[in-house]
This record gives sequence, C-alpha cells and structure tokens, in this order.
Amino acid sequence: MKKVLILLISLFLPFSVAAYSEYLIPGGDTLGIEVNSKGILVIGFYEVNGHYNKGTPEIKPGDYIMKVNGHSINTVKELTKMIEANINKEAVELTIRHNNKEKEISLPLIFDDGLYKTGLYVKDNITGIGTLTYIDPETHIYGALGHEIIETNTNSIVEIKSGNIFRNAITSIDKSSNGIAGSKNAKFYYNTIYGTITKNTNYGIYGEYKAELPNKDLMPVGSSSDVSLGEASLYTVLKNEEIKEYKIEITAINETAKVKNLTFKLNDEDLINQTGGIVQGMSGSPIIQNGKLIGAVTHVIVDNPLTGYGIFITTMLEEGEK
Repeated sequence: MKKVLILLISLFLPFSVAAYSEYLIPGGDTLGIEVNSKGILVIGFYEVNGHYNKGTPEIKPGDYIMKVNGHSINTVKELTKMIEANINKEAVELTIRHNNKEKEISLPLIFDDGLYKTGLYVKDNITGIGTLTYIDPETHIYGALGHEIIETNTNSIVEIKSGNIFRNAITSIDKSSNGIAGSKNAKFYYNTIYGTITKNTNYGIYGEYKAELPNKDLMPVGSSSDVSLGEASLYTVLKNEEIKEYKIEITAINETAKVKNLTFKLNDEDLINQTGGIVQGMSGSPIIQNGKLIGAVTHVIVDNPLTGYGIFITTMLEEGEK
C-alpha cells in the first residue's frame, strides 16, 4: 500500500567547530505559532457575476501581491483599501512575486453589489500549533516543528515577513486512525509571547527566544553517530501545558536523508490510548536517546499513524545558526 505522509519546517566554521552549544534546553512545550507573510498570499479564486480570474497566466495560487498601483502593502486590509481607492475602475495594477521574481500585471476588476472585486482569495497571516524542540541557552536561538510551515490551499512554503511563538494549552485531542491524521486542539494566549520567528525552512522554524528561559536541566546534543536502533523517547504535551515523556522505538536510520533521518514507532500505551498515534501538532517534539537530545518528530505515516519520521537534531541546529 502506498504510504501517505502529512507534515506535522550549513554553517561553515573553521576546523568544523559547531556554533551551537553542546548542551541545550530540551523542548516538548506546546506552542502557538503566528506568521505574517512577505506580501499578500493568493490562495485561490472565487466567482463574481459568472466571472473568474482563475486560469489567467498573470497570477496563480502561491503568488504574493507586493504592491498596488506602485504602493507597497503588507496586509489584506491595506489591499482592500487600495482597491477601493483605485481610480481606474476597470483594472488594478499589481506587483506580484512569482517564483521569487517580481512582475507587473493588470488585474481586471469585477463590479458586484456596489463594489469592485478582484475575485481572489488572499491571506496575510497563518496561525497554528506545534512543539518546541530546543533552546540554545547561550544564543537564545530556538528551533521548533522540524519542518516548514505550509499554506494548505496552495501546498507551498510560506515566505514570512515576521512572526511569533506564544503560549497555548492543549484542550483536547482528535485521535489518529488508519488513513486519518488526528490533531491537537488548543487554547491560544496571544499576549504571552515567547519569541520571534525569523526563519521558515524545510528543517523547521527558528528565531530568538525572548521570554525567561525555562527552568530545565540542560541536555547534551547527540550527533548522528550517537543514534542507534532501539528504545528512545519523545517529549510532548497532550493536556494543558504538561510535558510528559513517552516511549518510542527507532526502527531505521537514514544519515543521507535531508529530513526523514529517523523512522520510529510508538510503544507507549498511554500515548496511544490518548492520541491513536502521532497527531498534527506533535511536530517538533524532541526525541531523546541515552540521555541525549538526538532529533525531533516531523511526519506521521497516515496509513499507519503509530509510525513516523524524525530529523537529526544536528541538522536543525546547523540550520538555526545560519
């Protein structure tokens, strides 16, 4: 049976000396995540009076609107205001970014119910939950998720302008089952900000942890050579803000993969009973083996949610220090 995956996001130094600390603050904390895109992201089209802008070569889902009539915009509210003030009621001039290249287009406007409309679905902000993997106590750089933030409508990585991680608490779990990936549900505390988000990459999200550092024992970094098949554990939150340790078994190691370095299965009956398997929101949960932080949870295999993939912690650390 074909395996279906759901996402749960090098620095060169002389003599191969790592820039990151040899001891880290392990994560496991649940995080609220909010990012603001670099431009207004086009996610789709809607019909206005029988007309679509869909299919035009000028603009596609995944493109970013950067300017309206030569004026830079950062929010959907600004986009709407500029279109309402547009002198030419037939079309609006846009600067869009497509595949990292900017170009100018003229987008037709459609009159409907007393308003001129673009027929575009757009967004400037994405909010979700994930798990903190580590904090470097020396640099205060943190890493989380272990994979990129994806905009689900376009299936594209979000190009971020800014963002924050903040406090949240798990309120319930939608369980996983074969063919269905469950998820954590959470209460968000937007005003309790832990840190900034400055990078959204294939290896995780990164930024500066600005709140008071958690009062936890430091844990040594495990290199890929420290990882072995067999017993390990992960840290994650399933209720409120309580971090617990759960048993897993590492079943395969792939040192050449970019992200899916570890294959593991859940062994902890308590975890399985509560979640049915790996669930969305568990991404970034640190993986511990022999007292060392060796990696983070990244993906669930939907056909068998008791199994998943993880990334080496050293890969995340190297990406965070770039």
